[in-house]
Amino acid sequence: MTSSRSLPTMPAAAKAAPALRGRFDIAGLAALHLAALAVMAVSEFELVPRLAFILTWSILNFFWLVLLRRPVLSAALSLAVIIVLIEISRFKFRVLFMTASFIDVMIIDSDTLAFLWTIFPKVRLAAAAAIVAAIPLAGALWYFDRIRVRRLTAVAGGAACLTLLTGLSLAMPVHPGEAFGDDSYVSGFARSGVSAMSELMTHGLLESDAVVIDRLKTAPGDACETSGKRPHILLVHDEGSFDIRAVGGIKVPMDYGSHFLSFDGKQRNFLVEGAGGPSWYTEYNVISGLSARSYGRFAFFVTRIAAGRVERGLPRALQRCGYRTFSIYPVFGGFMSARSYYTGSGVQHFVDGKDISGGTFEPDRFYFDNAARMIERERGKGPMFLYVYLTANHFPWSHPFHEELLQDWHSPGNQPPEVDEYLRRQTMSGVDYPNFLARLQRDFPDDSFLVVRYGDHQPDFAKLIVDRSIDVTELGRRLMAFDPRYFTTYYAIDSVNFQPVELSSALDNLDAPYLPLVVQEAAGLPLDPSFAEQKKILQRCHGLFYSCAGGAEARRFNRLLINAGLIKGL
Repeated sequence: MTSSRSLPTMPAAAKAAPALRGRFDIAGLAALHLAALAVMAVSEFELVPRLAFILTWSILNFFWLVLLRRPVLSAALSLAVIIVLIEISRFKFRVLFMTASFIDVMIIDSDTLAFLWTIFPKVRLAAAAAIVAAIPLAGALWYFDRIRVRRLTAVAGGAACLTLLTGLSLAMPVHPGEAFGDDSYVSGFARSGVSAMSELMTHGLLESDAVVIDRLKTAPGDACETSGKRPHILLVHDEGSFDIRAVGGIKVPMDYGSHFLSFDGKQRNFLVEGAGGPSWYTEYNVISGLSARSYGRFAFFVTRIAAGRVERGLPRALQRCGYRTFSIYPVFGGFMSARSYYTGSGVQHFVDGKDISGGTFEPDRFYFDNAARMIERERGKGPMFLYVYLTANHFPWSHPFHEELLQDWHSPGNQPPEVDEYLRRQTMSGVDYPNFLARLQRDFPDDSFLVVRYGDHQPDFAKLIVDRSIDVTELGRRLMAFDPRYFTTYYAIDSVNFQPVELSSALDNLDAPYLPLVVQEAAGLPLDPSFAEQKKILQRCHGLFYSCAGGAEARRFNRLLINAGLIKGL
């Protein structure tokens, strides 16, 4: 009797369970799509970016549907991708004042992955925890998601959305200045992919003329004839340093400014190609003697692209003249493929932060001490070229850097407060550098030295105070137009037991790619054919390089180097 009474209720319960699961599926799917719309509402603020976001969201969903056929799980995975992309983009903006672009995933190398894996241990733990938590959640969604979508339908939908996104991106291309705004993370990433692929197919990674009539005059075994003893050459990368008096309304210490003067009392301006962050642009300039701007949208990855491909540069030219080449790099050599790039350009002995047991940032005296010890070990084997990289002026400026080293410091009272900390660190540099020159004189009285310093870029806060009246959009426009107010630093020439030989190329206003030319002439070294040709460009263009003749001189020169085998695979 009990069994017969329960039988009528079982079919109803069996029918109710799938219906209930179906309602949960629909509710879950709707919630995920509404969450994506909420993300769009707080991160995308104009019509075109919002359309690009919606199309990107749709493409992600269709991609997962092709693989999984389950819309709830596909939406969950798509939302996870969107959130991860936004967090990565926000992190990049905090560090470099630029949001992530598609090019970040186009150019991936083992050195950079190893670097990131080393410096972000907390991120490694968070990523591992997220994966562990995500696996059972994805499994549950896989099991309970009862809705199915035909793969052919998903392919058609994804193709349609991809076509629309491509058309939108080509009709309304992302302006490079938009990367300097702290928004449009997803739409900017997606639209930059269309632009990057278009530029890659049109221009390749490096701008160069298709054909040039003339060629570099190279000769096998070209000798480097010099008269007199060759000086040791030190090239000093003065991180984030420039004469902040160029910004109006800044109060500076009474003796501020002497740090930017050369041995002859001149202050020389240095026009760099990065604003507030990408030191590797200027590293490429002063090592290869070429322009990072020649890489167009790929310039951010210049050292990673050039590693093993660009052999021409100052270290290689100095090797020709009997120099042994060294560098002291402050962090792990995998950063931006620094080790591969430096050694490929002719640096024979690459020493990184791990080798010298240094922290990420150290006072200048730490690197100068390492340089002095290296000179003591190696100077007896012939003339040295030593590239020394300083980090004391590196961001952040939100706290006193080694407060014990300048205890009598009094802040001038500038706004934002980062300015005063920046001035304090420059004051420390203004003490450590003369002490280093005095040490060279004292410890190596029989050796001669040519020392050339340069500021690699202005500090990142400088762009915000050059003109405080503009918004971020106008700032982006000025940066993309290479307004010199945001790209001018300094370079200075000093010597110990040595008189610089030739300074005709050491112009008062000099583009960064010409610095290797200045170094060689100041040292009294003959120029190889590529630098002899580049000196003609300097003279024609009055110290400008990439911006001369709308980039025509740089494109022609790149092709000459390609034809001469000094640039390969580009």
